[in-house]
Amino acid sequence: MDIFGIPLQAMLGQLLLGLVNGSFYAILSLGLAVIFGMLNVINFAHGALFMLGAMLAWMGLSYFGLSYWTMLVVAPFIVAIVGIVIERSMLRWLYRLDHLYGLLLTFGLTLVVEGVFRSIYGSSGQPYDVPELLAGATNVGFMYLPNYRAWVVLASLVVCFATWFVIEKTRIGAYLRAGTENPKIVEAFGVNVPLMITLTYGFGVALAAFAGVLAAPVIQVSPLMGQPMIITVFAVVVIGGMGSIMGSILTGLMLGIVEGLTRVFYPQASATVVFVIMALVLLVRPAGLFGKER
Repeated sequence: MDIFGIPLQAMLGQLLLGLVNGSFYAILSLGLAVIFGMLNVINFAHGALFMLGAMLAWMGLSYFGLSYWTMLVVAPFIVAIVGIVIERSMLRWLYRLDHLYGLLLTFGLTLVVEGVFRSIYGSSGQPYDVPELLAGATNVGFMYLPNYRAWVVLASLVVCFATWFVIEKTRIGAYLRAGTENPKIVEAFGVNVPLMITLTYGFGVALAAFAGVLAAPVIQVSPLMGQPMIITVFAVVVIGGMGSIMGSILTGLMLGIVEGLTRVFYPQASATVVFVIMALVLLVRPAGLFGKER
């Protein structure tokens, strides 16, 4: 069966690939939105920490024989600790300054982290096998669905919407939002706002590392794997609205699908379609689709 002259199976395959990429965009843009919304910092180091999560998974398997499932927990935890150190030692001094200072600092951190790993492991990619439990594919009637890619989509959706629920629907999330608007009032209720902000940054970068571990069996693990991803993710965040949690999730998934469909109908534009959409959205709605006008 063909649709507009394109085999249905080929179209479904590209849609699945787009949904997988959209899942990575959603988790990464969610982490950026959490950090910007709660800390008011544009975290350009997100791509490097995404790469760090994948590299830790590869190193855990290569050097210590640690399984994928172990590193899916351990790598985000380690990266969260790294993020806490970064926040306490550097970022905390920039919160009252212009966004540009945080952007420049995190851009510098990106160059340092990528440079260290490139000097040790080089620029070539390292393979990371799909865990045995998720190997193979399942026949769903109209196509064979790769088990690992289905897991990526499912895990991403669970993590994204659990994060949204905690931030938007729980008391902890209310404290986080209030702490960014008026920290003195929140502190009067006995809440340790500086600690809350530090843990928020740690959680935001842990999301990037979680996405990195998920991506390791799909994308070859390389010190430079975060560069192309983070540029697209920043476009996703701008389209969804800076600081919008739900906007980041929905826009990431949607643009991944759009990118997949573009590969089917007009492959030459697949690398730029997200940025074309970003330009159009900014012309019509500068705050983004889900952002709040100021």
